[in-house]
Amino acid sequence: MTDSKKPLILITNDDGVHALGINRLIEAIAPLGEVVVVAPDGPRSGMSSAITSMNPIRVSLLKDEKDLKIYACTGTPVDCVKIGIDRLLGRKPDLLVSGINHGSNAAVAVIYSGTVGAALEGCIIGVPSLAVSLTNYSHHADFSEAAKFGKSVAEKVLKEGLPKGICLNLNVPDIPKVKGLKVGSQTAGRWTKEFEEMKDPSGKSVYWLTGEFFNEEPGNENNDEWALANGYAALVPLHIDMTAYHFIEKIRNWEE
Repeated sequence: MTDSKKPLILITNDDGVHALGINRLIEAIAPLGEVVVVAPDGPRSGMSSAITSMNPIRVSLLKDEKDLKIYACTGTPVDCVKIGIDRLLGRKPDLLVSGINHGSNAAVAVIYSGTVGAALEGCIIGVPSLAVSLTNYSHHADFSEAAKFGKSVAEKVLKEGLPKGICLNLNVPDIPKVKGLKVGSQTAGRWTKEFEEMKDPSGKSVYWLTGEFFNEEPGNENNDEWALANGYAALVPLHIDMTAYHFIEKIRNWEE
């Protein structure tokens, strides 16, 4: 059972329950309420909004303390959100925080990210949701600034809420002292040179995911990539409805 007098906060990620990022997030968020962590039992990066449909999902309770429970889940980040809310928490949480991700989830990365996918799932279910990422892929990165900004935004969401269908994507630059918070848009761009070809021991080609991000609007001071490059944490509101409303009338004459 949960304590209904305190905010109930669900935490998850895509790097796994033992990752440093999620544990720094737990430490930062813990003072804000009762925390339940449901996170993958290992890395699940790049899962986007994937769900497990062909195999059963197993959940293990790793820690059970006052105001803190930690579960490891064999599924994806979205599985963790679904099973956490449907089976483990006892009531709908007041906030979902996903992260802190090891690596940036700015610009088009929101399409691929399991961290953002988990926040979007919380949004679908009707829970105010926030994804938090640090622009450092190291397992031993310093998450102190990301945790500070994550906690600050989480406090604001708990106080003010979020509109239906909208969640937040927070990216924090990997610098000792972040200048502040910039609210803006997702940068328009795409990944290029996405694979590096190598040879396996038998001489056959294998391909490793890599790539370079091509920024289509480098001079735009109102997007997340500009904010990060200039020492600011970037906060972007995302919405579930992907309908291109402005294009509906353009193709209305296709109706039969």
